[in-house]
This record gives sequence, structure tokens and C-alpha cells, in this order.
Amino acid sequence: MSVEAVAGGAEAVAHGVDLVPVVVLLAAGAFAVPLFKRLGLGSVLGYLAAGLLLGPSGIGLIDDPGSVLAAAELGVVMFLFIIGLEMEPSRLWALRRQIFGLGALQVAICGALLTGFGVLLGFAPAVAFVFGMGFVLTSTAIVMQILGERGELSSQGGQRIVSILLLEDLAIVPLLALIAILAPSGGDESLVSRLTGIAIALGAVGLLIVLGRRIMNPLFSLLASAKLREVMTAAALLVVLGSALLMQVSGLSMAMGAFLAGVLLSTSSFKHQLEADVEPFRGILLGLFFLAVGMSLDLQVVAGHWQIIALAVVGYMAVKALAIYGLARLLKSNHVEALERAAMMSQGGEFAFVLYTTASAAGLIDGPTNAIFTATVIISMVITPCLLIVLRYVTPKSQQSMDGVEIAENLNERILIIGFGRFGQMASQTLLGQGHRLSIIDNDTEMIRVAAQFGFKIYYGDGGRLDILHAAGAANSDLVLICIDDKATATRIAELFRDEFPLVKVMARAFDRVHAIELIKAGVEYQLRETFESAIRFGAQAIEILGATPDEIEAVVEGVRERDRRRFEMQITEDVSALDAANMLLLRNAAEQAREGGITAAPDQIAKTVSDAGIDTGKKGHD
Repeated sequence: MSVEAVAGGAEAVAHGVDLVPVVVLLAAGAFAVPLFKRLGLGSVLGYLAAGLLLGPSGIGLIDDPGSVLAAAELGVVMFLFIIGLEMEPSRLWALRRQIFGLGALQVAICGALLTGFGVLLGFAPAVAFVFGMGFVLTSTAIVMQILGERGELSSQGGQRIVSILLLEDLAIVPLLALIAILAPSGGDESLVSRLTGIAIALGAVGLLIVLGRRIMNPLFSLLASAKLREVMTAAALLVVLGSALLMQVSGLSMAMGAFLAGVLLSTSSFKHQLEADVEPFRGILLGLFFLAVGMSLDLQVVAGHWQIIALAVVGYMAVKALAIYGLARLLKSNHVEALERAAMMSQGGEFAFVLYTTASAAGLIDGPTNAIFTATVIISMVITPCLLIVLRYVTPKSQQSMDGVEIAENLNERILIIGFGRFGQMASQTLLGQGHRLSIIDNDTEMIRVAAQFGFKIYYGDGGRLDILHAAGAANSDLVLICIDDKATATRIAELFRDEFPLVKVMARAFDRVHAIELIKAGVEYQLRETFESAIRFGAQAIEILGATPDEIEAVVEGVRERDRRRFEMQITEDVSALDAANMLLLRNAAEQAREGGITAAPDQIAKTVSDAGIDTGKKGHD
């Protein structure tokens, strides 16, 4: 290759897209996050640490974190859109007291206390107000990510936190108006312009509601008729970004616009399609947001003002956490829930950056003060995942309340049921239907109390403990039903009966084929895989819908049962040659059924299909 060609290629690359930052950011997310999750530190901390390493305060591969942060805020926008899709208007209306009651109360109390603490640190009252109110606005991105990873977004505690976050997002509007009033140049003109801005914002919300109710569904119906996936994806992004833009130009947050759009589409028949289209963008951009926050931490500012920053971080987080905990306890939350909410929401958030930047532009705070405030918030965001990890280890396990619950002691019925969940409840019906008297034990006190409301007498006891089994009358029982959904515990209970009460007949619920074999070897009289019978009946109903006669259904079902029984017996004895013969029989049956159905698969293809389904000897955990 000539020198001129090489130079031309280099020049083309120079004028092309600079992929180095993109590759670096993707690599950071791909390696740091799995590592931190494996260490039990969570994905958020992994992103923040990787961002700090890559940013100007680290190795400096990314020298402009502000531009990355601006683009990455779209991740928060898309996250709020997906949350909105799960919040149908009726559900949101049901949360109105938590949003405007609990949320407003928390913002007001925390704002007052943090402002007072800022004054104690030596800031002027107006500056302390800006600092405190910015810190009140919790990081929606961090809290939502943590709740999502834990699967707690739909829990009662999660819903309360989401409600508070929504109110805090709304609070940014009056806070920006107050900054204009407090600014040195503030006057009647500023006040009038801000009131006008609030009116415009309310008008934008009304417009978005009208568009969502009248336009969006017909639009998606029209686009769906084109049957082009990329068009639907483009439309989904248009809705998210368009609603965010509408809110942004009207003075509200982009995240609030996306959330409202999601709520308006939550009852749409295209809800799940929209969620699937937006989700990949949301995940990548939200990770990029955390990376950008980590990159934005200026260690030079921290080093130059470490005393005030350290005092502010500790003081503001402590004051906010205590206020949140006290309010939660006052409103009847239990100790563990209140403590967790306080730890999770004790940090400042991304909307603080907006507030501080606006205050700096208005002349209310200077540049160095803005840098100190921003560093304080970022450090608090970094500390929060660490704080939750520590809390998880130091918080004692919540104790079940024994109110209204009797402990298993001196029970003497001839039939004992261990575990009264869904399986145990159904299994008890036939016994009760014939008039048998039962002793039932379970270790879930809440379930015991609920069962009592329906007339069931359940005793508290752990069936895996020998002393509890003696107290429950196991030695004098004629029959014991092990109905719990914990495989290891069920096997241990069966072994206890085999060793300590060998004359008692035991039946057990099995999780899968391997567990069933374990139970047989532990000496149970009868075991049943929990999904086997329902799956057989489900398949029988399927072929009935497809036109099979009752005789054909009975023959097919009996054939399935017989083949399963023979294979199960062979697996118990671990007769490999017999298993090989059974597998060959299954392959031949599969091939014959395929030919009868008009399927012309090659024998090796059928063999692979049967093997992949877990029919061969080496597979475990299949029914």
C-alpha cells in the first residue's frame, strides 16, 4: 500500500466519527458492572466507579463529562416513561394522597431542616435554601434502579418511594421560580415572567393529556398496520422524546413529560410493544448517566474544599435520613421499612444540578460555591449504594409477629400436613371433604392469620426440626403430607421421617424429576411433581380443542404417563443400558408421531430436539 493511500485513510478516519469514547464507555459498562454485581456491590456503584476512573479526575480518557451527562439524561427520561406505562391513571389516582400528602410533607420538612443546617455551616439564608432544596431532590435514577433490581417497584414500600419521587420532580418548577425571586436582580418583572412560565407549564401538561387521549392510540394503530417493526420503534422514541421536549421548553423536567406520556399510554393495547421498543435504549442510556455522574466528580474541588464538603455530605445525608425516618415512623411504617427508605433517599439527585446551575446563572451563588454544592451531591450519590449494602448486613432480620398465632404443641390428629401454601390448601380439600381431621403446621405467620379468617386452624412450626415434628404428633400420625415449596427442606423432612418415624406413611410434593428421585430415595410413600398433572391435563385440553376424540385423548395421555413412568423407574435404579433403550424408544415414538403429523425431520434432528428437551439420561431438572 502506498504512503499516499495510508495518509488518505488516516485523514478519512480523522474526519470520521471518533469511536474511542464510545468504545471506552461501552467497555467500562461491560466489565465494571458485572464485576461489582458479582462482588455484591450493585450495578449503580459499578457505573459510578467506572465513570470516576475514566473522567478528568481519573485517567482522563473522557475530558468532557458534561456533554456525556447531557445526552445520558435521556436514560432517566426513558426510565420514567417505562414506569409511567406501569401506572394506569386509576392506579395513579389511588396514590394521590401519597404523592401530594407524603411527598409534599417530606419535601417541606427536609427542605426546612436542610436549609437550617446550611445556615449553621455559615451560608447566607438564600444560599442555604438553594443548597438544601437541591439536596432534597432525591436521585430518581439511582432509587429507581435499585428498586428495579430488587423487584420492589410494585411493592407497597416501593410505591410510596415512587410517589415521593414524583412530587420531588414536580417541585423543581416552583423551586426555579423561587430562585428567580431570590436572585439579586429579581423584581416584579422576574416574578411576572415566572408566573407566566408556570401558566405555560400547566398549559403544556394539558396539551400533552389531550394528545395522549386523542392522538396517540389512533397514531399507533395506523403505524401498526404498516407491519414494520422499525417504524413502531421510531414512533415509540418519538413519543418519549417529543413529550420530554414539550415539558422541557415549557419549564418542566423532561422526565416528568416522559412519565406523563407513559401514564397516558398505560391503558393502550400497544403498551407492551412500546415497553419492548424503549427498554434497550433505556438500559444503555441510564448506565451512561451513572457513568457521567461518576466522571463529573471533580477531585480537585474536593481536595481544595474537603473540610466543608465532608461536613456537608455527612451532615446533609444524616439530617435528611433522620427526617425521612421520623416521618415514615410517624405515618405508621415499621422500623425496617423506614430505615431502608431513609438510607435509599438520603442523597441528593440529578435535579440538584439544574437548580444549582440556574442559581449560579442568576447570580445567587458563585462558581466555586456551585462546584462545592455539585461535588457534595455527587459524593452523596456515590455513597448511597454503599450505605444500602452496609444496612443490609447490619439490619437484623425482621421477626415475624406471633400475634394470634399458636405454636404447634401436643397435636394429636392422625393426619399431618406440613406447609399450607397453594399446594397444601388444595391437597387438604379432599381430606376435609371426607371428614378427616387434620393437624396443619406452617412457618409463615401472616399466612396463618389469613387462613384463620377462612376458618382454618394452622399452627406455627418449622417442619424441618425434629422437636417440632414431635410436638406436632408426627410419631402417632397415620399419614403425613409434605407440601412445602423448598426442595432441600422437603427432602430433609422426608429423611427425618425415614430415620425417626419409619412406620409413618409419607407423601411429598416434588419440584421436578430430580427432586422426585431424591424423595423416593428418602423413603416417601408417594411423590408428585407439582406441575406434572396440570401439564398433562393442559396438553389433553389442547388436543381436544384441535379435534381429538375422548378415546384418542385417553390413549395419548395414558401413553405419555406410561413412558414417563418407565423412564422414571429406570432413572431411580440408574440402569444406564435400560435408559439408553428407553431413549431409543422415545426417539422412535417421536419420529413416528412426526411422520404422522406430516413432519419430515431427519432422525438426527429429531434426536437433537429430544435431547435438548431433557429426555436423555444426562439432563436434570426437567419434568
